[in-house]
This record gives sequence, C-alpha cells and structure tokens, in this order.
Amino acid sequence: MPVTIAVPQETADGEKRVALVPTVAAKLAAAGAKIQIQHDAGASLQLTDAAYEGAEVVADAASLYGGADLILKVRPPAVEEVRQFKEGSVYLGFLAPHASDEQIRLLAERRITAFSVELIPRISRAQSMDALSSQASAAGYQAALLAAVRLNRFFPMLTTAAGTIRPATVLVIGAGVAGLQAIATAKRLGAQVEAYDVRAAAKEQVASLGARFVEMDVKAEGSGGYARELTDEERARQQEVLAKHVAKADAVITTAAVPGRPAPTIVTEAMVEQMKPGAVIIDLAAETGGNCALTQPGKTIEHGGVIIEGPLNVPSQLAEHASEMYAKNLQNFLSLILKDGELSLDWEDEILAGSVVTHDGEIKHQPTRERLEGAAA
Repeated sequence: MPVTIAVPQETADGEKRVALVPTVAAKLAAAGAKIQIQHDAGASLQLTDAAYEGAEVVADAASLYGGADLILKVRPPAVEEVRQFKEGSVYLGFLAPHASDEQIRLLAERRITAFSVELIPRISRAQSMDALSSQASAAGYQAALLAAVRLNRFFPMLTTAAGTIRPATVLVIGAGVAGLQAIATAKRLGAQVEAYDVRAAAKEQVASLGARFVEMDVKAEGSGGYARELTDEERARQQEVLAKHVAKADAVITTAAVPGRPAPTIVTEAMVEQMKPGAVIIDLAAETGGNCALTQPGKTIEHGGVIIEGPLNVPSQLAEHASEMYAKNLQNFLSLILKDGELSLDWEDEILAGSVVTHDGEIKHQPTRERLEGAAA
C-alpha cells in the first residue's frame, strides 16, 4: 500500500508557512505516495486547495491525522494534535526536543516514529535536508531589512546636491547561516558591516562577504558547527571588546544561539546605554531569550533612545520562499525513507539514527531521554 502523507494547517499563532508546497507535493505523488492536505493548509500563502493538483483535500485535522501514515509539519505539534495522530505513524518536522516534554512522552506512548529536523546531522550528505539553515537564511535576510526600516537614516552612502551622506555602520554578532545572510544583505544595501563570532573559522567567511571581522582572543569552537558556551572569564573579555564596536554601530543584529539552551547574553544594558540615540538592535535570538539583556521577545521597545526589537518566528515573515525551501528539505529527507511510495526505515543510516526522537514506544534521542527520565525520577 502506498504511504499516505498528511499536510495539516499550522496552528501556531502567526505561522504562515506550510510544510509542503504544490511542486514538491506533485513530485512525492509521482514517486508513488498518496498526498492529503487539510482544507486551506496553504491559504496564508494564497495557495488554494486546487493548487495541490491530485491531492485529496480533508476538511478537518482529526480526519487528516486519523488516516495518515506520515505527517509533515513546520512547527512542533501541540499535545492535542499528537493525541489525534494514528498510532504507529511517522512525524517529520520541527519538534523542539529540548522543550516539548509532554509531546515527546505522548509520541512515545502512541508509538509514533518522530523525526526532528533540528537534529539532522550537519554532514555533507545532509546539507540538502538542513531545515535549520534554510530557515536561518530567511531570518538573516529579513533581519537586515528590519534594521534598515527601523533605522532613521540611509544604509548606503549617498551623494546628493545637499551633500554627501555617510553609510550606516552595521555590526552583526554571530556569523552562522543567519548572521552571514544578514551580513550579505546589509552589504547589498550599502552599509559598512562588521561582524563577530567566537568561532575562528567564521573569519574567512565574513571576509568573503566584504565585512570586517572583529578580532579578539576568545575562541569557542563547538560541535556540529555551533559555538560552545563561554566561561565567565571569556564572556567578560568578549563584552569588553564588543562594547566599543556596539557603541559606534548604527544597527546591531544579533544571531548567537546554543542549541537546546537559552541564548547567551552578549549585549549588556551598559552597552546599550553607550549606543547613540536612534541606533537599532535586531535580536534574532529573541526566541530563546535574546542576546541583548533588554530584549523583550515579540516586542519592540526603546531604551535611552535605542530601539530594541525582539522578533519571533522571522522566517514566517517570508513565508512563500521559506516554505519552498523547507518543503525541499523535507523532500530530500523523505528520499531516505520512501521506497516506491512505501515507508522503509534504515536505522543504519546516520541521518535517520541521528534525527529520530521517538520510535516503537521508546525515546531514542539520548539527551531527551536522560532529561525526561531524570524529571520522572
């Protein structure tokens, strides 16, 4: 029997993305899968049900989940959704395994095989499946635009009859995928850009985009392309050096994150108070608390004339292209588990083994299992 792939409406507030776009749905159908979509699943993208040619439209989520072998979502499922999943089915999407305790316990109880796209190993073979990177790219691009809109001056240098206007100075903190995209976008808009990252390997990438790398003697290479947490001494040194660059910046974009942990505080209140009135901070780490001590997630505030914005779910602000990239990430992952339209799970594959959270009634992701067992003890 061909596998039935279900695509529901996203239920999280403000979420405009959809897990499957029509072009990718058509390719999965051509490979032998049966596609079901919930009515108006793509409405936020102006995608009608008819755009999913050949897919079966299901009126409500309960009916959709009840018949689904494989469920594709963007945001982690709510507990109420997990209760509607067919026992023994497969889930693929964001899962927030470090935070979704009740959902994960329920997924295990219902014998759901749940794959978390956050856990897909960062290896060459999995680059086309890297949803974290595709969505971070959208977020970094949008962060530069938000900074340009919030700032009360031009980004580029302009020569006018009224005189020459100097370019804005932008400081990007964190040169991962989001940070590099923010650097590239700010440069395209004509700003002078500086960037800092605790990973020494980021220097060459920053320079390749035409930005100046902020040098300091703090290096914190971590695993999987991420940075490790800094010691108290390293953090003090970092703040000492960065304070001078933050003070002279017209716009600061922060993107630093540690997977599964609160975002590190990098821009202190004292740093903000040294910034010029009218300067802007766009804190992309607001989802996990923020890199600025004053960030209020989901809000825009002003402190001493400095605007601090803590946007949430930034990729959803670019929902069309973010959805296209995400759907292709999922399609590439599905190529590992769908054979002739049927499910086939090869646990010898390091991508599957590394990204599975629950399977056959067990929590397979070791850090999550240890955390939940500890909480239950």
